[in-house]
Amino acid sequence: MTPRGTSANFNRWFGRGWLGLGYVFLYVPIVALVVFSFNDSPIPNVWRGFTLKWYAALARDTEMLAGLWLSLKIAFLTACGSVVLGTLTAFALVKYKRFPGRTLFSGMSTAPLVMPEVVVGLSLLLMLVSVQRALGFPERGMLTIWFGHLLLGVAYAAVVVQARLHDLNPQLEEAAMDLGARPHQVFWLVTLPMIAQSLVSAWLLTFTLSLDDVVLSAFLSGPGSTTMPLVIFSRARLGLNPSVNAVATLIIVVVAVGVVTASWFIANAERKRRREMAAAAHA
Repeated sequence: MTPRGTSANFNRWFGRGWLGLGYVFLYVPIVALVVFSFNDSPIPNVWRGFTLKWYAALARDTEMLAGLWLSLKIAFLTACGSVVLGTLTAFALVKYKRFPGRTLFSGMSTAPLVMPEVVVGLSLLLMLVSVQRALGFPERGMLTIWFGHLLLGVAYAAVVVQARLHDLNPQLEEAAMDLGARPHQVFWLVTLPMIAQSLVSAWLLTFTLSLDDVVLSAFLSGPGSTTMPLVIFSRARLGLNPSVNAVATLIIVVVAVGVVTASWFIANAERKRRREMAAAAHA
């Protein structure tokens, strides 16, 4: 074997080795959590046998189930609102290069990405308390948590959609307008289908961020509005019950199914787009 071939072989296996170590570092803790959700022992590091009793205990844990249901509702509303507002933000920044206050608008739209969540949560809390004193609304609860998660989600969604809009071929939109399409028709019939993959990605990203958030929820929650991460965090101080492993396993399954489904959708849409472009090129 030539020295060049030996070097290429070493680089290939070295890269695969580091990739494998990365996967082990990322996924072994998750696999361990899933395995111990079926452990008959209440002690996490002692395996006593297979059981489903922690899932049965979870079914009777009204506090955890209420927190999970609240988290899912907030995450769903956050993802939907973030995609809508993030898309409008990205569209304004990409399509309109000059308008009054554009620099300030661009900076403020991404500011939540670099600001500590403690600062964002505290500032929102102070603002909402002032508004409540003046207007008597809103009470701290699901709505205020949603406001905080939406503020953070819009910033992430805007970045994802903006990256996709930068990669679009503007000639496609110009061709649609040359054929008589109005601007709103170009957006709905041309631009939106081409950025559908990024919209799905932004939705999944903001849904996961909202479902996982602790800091903003801790500042903005009120009596009777405790999300699942807050329930787990409060119980962690006294020692976690293995039923927490069960609820975490269920969330992992739901997220995994959602990611696989979205990946299939994105890959299928990309293959369809390539076939259409190839057909148009040969027409």
